[in-house]
This record gives sequence, structure tokens and C-alpha cells, in this order.
Amino acid sequence: MNEPIDGQEGPLPSAGQSCEDDIAMPSRRQLLMGGAAAASAIVSIRPALANTAASVLNCTIPVPDQGHAGNYIAPSGQLVPAGTPGAFPGTGRSFTGEQVKQALRGRPLPGTSYDQNQAYLNYIRRLQRGTSGFTCYASLQMPR
Repeated sequence: MNEPIDGQEGPLPSAGQSCEDDIAMPSRRQLLMGGAAAASAIVSIRPALANTAASVLNCTIPVPDQGHAGNYIAPSGQLVPAGTPGAFPGTGRSFTGEQVKQALRGRPLPGTSYDQNQAYLNYIRRLQRGTSGFTCYASLQMPR
């Protein structure tokens, strides 16, 4: 009497009971279509993440930023007036995210002495929001 028909699962609704009273069960076709959509989303997201990781390593951090180009960098990483004893002049160039990442792991920044390297890394660690290079440095700190 209440037998499944046409591939539907479960009994038909009784007299006075509507189909909306039952919890809708997705068909196999709907499940397969949902799985296909999820798989295509994953395939399209992975290259985007790979591009993001690559762009993080290619971003640049100027030492110091252009607004402070005339200043020197003290061993603590603070900006000081040019000619301050023990401080180092700016590099006049930017370091890539990859170079900074390697330097944070123990390799020297290209073209720097040990003391310069430490001062420049301290400067980079002290970067504040709104300073050129901050976003690049912050993105290096994010786990992947």
C-alpha cells in the first residue's frame, strides 16, 4: 500500500500527511552533482593559493622605506639620523620576501655584513602598519 515507487526511498505519505513533513533526502544524482561542484572548487582554489604563496615570496621590503631614505638604521632596528655612530646607512634597495624569509632562518641578507644584517632584520621586525614593506613582512609570518 505505501510501497516506494519510481526509485524513491521510504513509504509514500499517508492520507492527510504531506511530503513537506518528511525530511528531504537528496537523490544519488544530487549527491554526485554536489561532489562534482566541490571538486571543481578545490581545483580552482589550489592554483590561487599557489599564486598567493609565490607573490608573498616576490613582494619587497625596502630598508628603510622611501619616507625615511636619508636615515640610518641602529643595531636595534630603530631609525636614527644619518651619521649616527654605530648605525648603518640604508641599503638603497629592497629585499624580496624570499630573501627576508631566508634571513629570518639564519642566512644573511644579500650584500650585508653580519652586523648590518642584524640591524636590517631588527628594522624589518619593527615595521608598523602603514610602513612600506609591512604587508610583505606580515604575510611572511602567516602559516601556510
